Amino acid sequence: MDYRLQHVPYAALPGWQSDDPTPLFAALERCRRHVLKVKPYKTGSLGITAGELLTALNAATHVHPRNAAQAREFFETEFQPFQIIPDSGSGFVTAFYEPEVDVSANRTSEFAHPFYRRPVDLVDVDNSNRPDGWDASYAFGQKIASGIVPYADRQSIELGFLEGQGLEIAFARSKADVFFTHVQGAARLRYPDGTIGRITYAAKSGHPFTPIGKLLIERGEIAAADISMNSIRSWLAENAECMDEVLWRNRSFIFFREAPVDDSDLGPIAAAKVPLVAGRSLAVDKSIHTFGLPFFVSSESLTHMDDGPFQRLMLALDTGSAILGPARGDIFTGSGDAAGALASGVRNAADFYVLIPNAAAARYRHD
Repeated sequence: MDYRLQHVPYAALPGWQSDDPTPLFAALERCRRHVLKVKPYKTGSLGITAGELLTALNAATHVHPRNAAQAREFFETEFQPFQIIPDSGSGFVTAFYEPEVDVSANRTSEFAHPFYRRPVDLVDVDNSNRPDGWDASYAFGQKIASGIVPYADRQSIELGFLEGQGLEIAFARSKADVFFTHVQGAARLRYPDGTIGRITYAAKSGHPFTPIGKLLIERGEIAAADISMNSIRSWLAENAECMDEVLWRNRSFIFFREAPVDDSDLGPIAAAKVPLVAGRSLAVDKSIHTFGLPFFVSSESLTHMDDGPFQRLMLALDTGSAILGPARGDIFTGSGDAAGALASGVRNAADFYVLIPNAAAARYRHD
């Protein structure tokens, strides 16, 4: 392992006594129902199983906190905190949100850029069918008569690879709107009649994700200190003649599925198969961490979300191709433009504490 866990008391968690984790209880129950009625979450390399987590999830059904202190008491009773200490460097946190995009159900001169459903010839790739020589990171490919080959990349798809297959869900005004929805993995769609729909991640082309922000920094187009979603959008708008060349450098392409908006206060259903909760949901490296685990995240330099440092208990409910490492997280800030403003520019050092259920904690204690 390139990290270690250090058992600490709750008193050592910066800001723990000021946090109110009450919003997590409804999410805990949704996780519990998924584990019991659908299937357990996959165990990450850290080794905490859904069964061990279920003991705490079951206990939460009997707790109805009337205040923040009672909410914290539940976690103090059912979990033990461990700081995640990387062998080098520190933890790192970013943020994401659910955009709201104006769309049309049909292609027009104004709305010409499609969101696509998953193609029928796109297949999952794993160790059982991965062709020889393929990088282990490729999780999707195209099924053809002779076997599996790499799927079309962003450039090929935007030049018409999927035309005529009827895969279009809706059409956006801007290619940038589509691209940033791909980055976020979901969006609310606002149709001309005021109807609100939702799309969420279904699959991807399989090619590696390449951050265009890094590319623009390397080219000297945007200073590293100024890089954000808003600064990238502005640069693309001001350099429309270069847009395709820059966006096509990210060969990864995302496919979506339509989803209902049952509760406008909740985010999209994410990798843990439950809705995201704004400000309390964390995307983590699923190869290491098991969905449903609580994490306390503390960042002294992230101050624009709260009146002071960001110090909150969160649930691991999502993942992402750029979320790699034991102390790496992506905060879901909510839906719409205000949430986008909160998420933009979040690139902060952070301390991560994983709350391990009592059923498993003894394995990790060395004190």
